[in-house]
Amino acid sequence: MPWDFVLIFLVLGVVVPWRGSVRIRELLRQPALSTADRIAVYASTIALQWFAVAVVVWRSRAHGIEPDRLGMALPHLALSAFASAALLVPLLANQVYALRRLSRMPPEQQGFLGELSRNILPQNSVETLVFIALVCTVAACEELLYRGFVFAALYTAAGESLAAAIIGSSVMFSLAHVYQGRRGLLATFVVGLLLAGARAWTGSLAPCVVVHLAVDLTAGLAAPRMLRASAARATAASGAGPEAGV
Repeated sequence: MPWDFVLIFLVLGVVVPWRGSVRIRELLRQPALSTADRIAVYASTIALQWFAVAVVVWRSRAHGIEPDRLGMALPHLALSAFASAALLVPLLANQVYALRRLSRMPPEQQGFLGELSRNILPQNSVETLVFIALVCTVAACEELLYRGFVFAALYTAAGESLAAAIIGSSVMFSLAHVYQGRRGLLATFVVGLLLAGARAWTGSLAPCVVVHLAVDLTAGLAAPRMLRASAARATAASGAGPEAGV
C-alpha cells in the first residue's frame, strides 16, 4: 500500500476516532449549547469532511484510481434501487423502534443518546436547516471515505479480496463512531457490513449514500422532538398528581 494511503488510514483509524471522542465529551460537558454553538459545530464538521474527501480523491487520482473504482458510478440502476429499499426498510424500522423505546425512558436513564439529542442535535428550525446540510455532507463524504476509498484500497492491498474490503472498511467506519460507546461501536460495525455488502453487490455507493442519509435524518430530526414530547408528558403527569392542587 502506498505511503500516503497508509497515512490516510492512520488519520481515519486513529486521529478521527480520538478527536471525535474528545470533541463530543467537551460539548456534552457544557451546560447548554446555543444556536450559534450548534451551527458552528455543524459548519466545522461539514468543512472538515469535504476537506478529507478532497485529499482522498486527490491521492486516489495520483495513483490512477478512477472514480468508478471508488464506487462513484451507477452501473446497475435497478439493482441499486432494490438494494436501497431492502436496506432502508429494516434499518429505518429499527431506528424508529429504538427512538420510541428511548423516549419512554426517564431522562436520567437515556444515557449518551439522550444527552446527544438534547445538547447537540437541532432544537429549532434554523439549526435544522444547517443540520440537514450536515447530514447530506456526512452521508456523501463518509461513504466516499469508507465504502469508497478504504474499501478500494483494502480490496487491492488484499489481492482483490472482497471479504477484506467489506470487513476492513466496516471496522474503520465503526472506529469513527467510537464516541458512541461500545453499543454504538457494534451497531455501526453491523451497519457498515450491510452497506459495504451493498457497495460490493451493486458496484456503487448510491445505495449506501441513500440509506446513510435516511437513517441519519430520521435520528437527527425525530429524536429531539420525541424526547421533548416525552419530557412534556412526564411534566404534565407529575403536575396532575395528588399534590398538584395543594
